[in-house]
Amino acid sequence: MPRTARDVVFVDGVRTPFGKAGPKGIYHETRADDLVVKCIRELLRRNPDLPPERIDEVAIAATTQIGDQGLTIGRTAGILAGLPQSVPGYSIDRMCAGAMTAVTTTAGSIAFGAYDAVVAGGVEHMGRHPMGEGVDPNPRFVSEKLVDESALFMGMTAENLHDRLPHISKRRADEFAVRSQEKAAKAYANGKIQQDLVPISVRRTSPEGGETGWGLATADEPMRPGTTLENLATLKTPFRPHGRVTAGNSAGLNDGATASLIASEDFARELGLPVRMRLVSFAFAGVEPEVMGYGPVPATKKALAKAGLSIEDIGLFEINEAFAVQVLSFLDHYGIADDDERVNQYGGAIAYGHPLASSGVRLMTQLARQFEERPEVRYGITTMCIGFGMGGTVIWENPHFEGNK
Repeated sequence: MPRTARDVVFVDGVRTPFGKAGPKGIYHETRADDLVVKCIRELLRRNPDLPPERIDEVAIAATTQIGDQGLTIGRTAGILAGLPQSVPGYSIDRMCAGAMTAVTTTAGSIAFGAYDAVVAGGVEHMGRHPMGEGVDPNPRFVSEKLVDESALFMGMTAENLHDRLPHISKRRADEFAVRSQEKAAKAYANGKIQQDLVPISVRRTSPEGGETGWGLATADEPMRPGTTLENLATLKTPFRPHGRVTAGNSAGLNDGATASLIASEDFARELGLPVRMRLVSFAFAGVEPEVMGYGPVPATKKALAKAGLSIEDIGLFEINEAFAVQVLSFLDHYGIADDDERVNQYGGAIAYGHPLASSGVRLMTQLARQFEERPEVRYGITTMCIGFGMGGTVIWENPHFEGNK
């Protein structure tokens, strides 16, 4: 019997405030799985019309799947969050696009009819588990020159992208970074971010290691409002002498988690759940690993072709700012100005942070908020580069689009 694919919608999304990785970060004494649990519980609290037993799957991504990010975290976090034991779960790894892949993979299952509603998200506690911890890259990669050795170090791949695109200067990257900080500060001032943040109780310790009590994390820790070009010009280039990539024009090392509710549109309407975005198409693409930041370009080309759209049809862009040069390469390819108001209206990862596998859902949550404010916009994109030479793009339709009425 032939099947008809069902429309898939983004119902809701939340995240923890993002923290700085390391002993001074807000989550130094907090478990990664507890961050996910808080996000799942908040989704249930915000959507009381969804009976927990109606959730068909919990898909949680983590890049480093060991310790408190291991043990099939989708299943364990679901149980810890109080979901019925009948709700299954699994874990995903696509490096930076983990949460994005959790959404697209489960969305395919919803469209097929295997699921009605899922929780999809990601977590990364880079303070406890640095990227690459415990991995053992096959020596053939380098010995047989399958990839350049720099492909194993994300900062070096950003320098390589600068080499390929020499017109993208360090100053231009710094200018983009300053705008990201300014837009993030403005978004906070206007209350655009806080409504989707889950406050987290955190245990604080002194530099000497002694406990100093408990606090509440309610805002992103990495933000640096007031950043200036003059400040950024003085920063070191840790990946190459006299390079162009600095801590100021790239995302830092961060801790945090995200979670979203994804459902079939008919199921959401039946239960009275909000429909905040409608999935149009998605695509992943590979590029040379040593210039992994270019990945969003072919991924977007594929996603647009699948949707029968052009870049001119896209009214809003949420582009992950792993490195400024990566975003600028995308904008240049598609003829979009650096300061185009459609791009990262609330700022991006350079300001908020980029806890690897969690970031895809942050992009979606921010796009959903913008859709509510911009009913004249029909389509938006969430896109990101992915370690070891990939890119991922999801195209969304605004259900509030005035042309639909």
